[in-house]
Amino acid sequence: MPIPTLAAPPATLGQQETELLRFVAAQVSPVSVGDAESGFGDPSNLSRSTVKTVLERLHRKGFLERLRRADGVFVYRSCLPERELMGSLVGRFVERTLAGSLDPFLAYFADNSSGRLSEAELAELQRLVQKLQPSAPSEKTEGEPPA
Repeated sequence: MPIPTLAAPPATLGQQETELLRFVAAQVSPVSVGDAESGFGDPSNLSRSTVKTVLERLHRKGFLERLRRADGVFVYRSCLPERELMGSLVGRFVERTLAGSLDPFLAYFADNSSGRLSEAELAELQRLVQKLQPSAPSEKTEGEPPA
């Protein structure tokens, strides 16, 4: 299955943009500037105007959809569900930063994840490895012609 991608992804996405995008994608319903300010901006010591600017930038880059509620307030939501968004961001990182090679990513993961994986994460990793392994060839019965 290909990595989900955003339509016409921009060349770069800064750390602050990535963090705010992840915040918005994790919300159940669209967020207003005020919601984003209180839930993301305040803990990060960002002003309301900075939060609004970053939300608008993410909207212009195609990461966020902007809607107008009945009361006239603009709200934002991610163009992709959180899990697909994270897959897309990881895919972009691998393509742009690692030149498409998973080797450095896998080496980092192997060297730095010891003891950091929960039982659920370990089970998911094992499931993914099994999914990536080619199916075992079925055993031929005697006298059966080769395929």
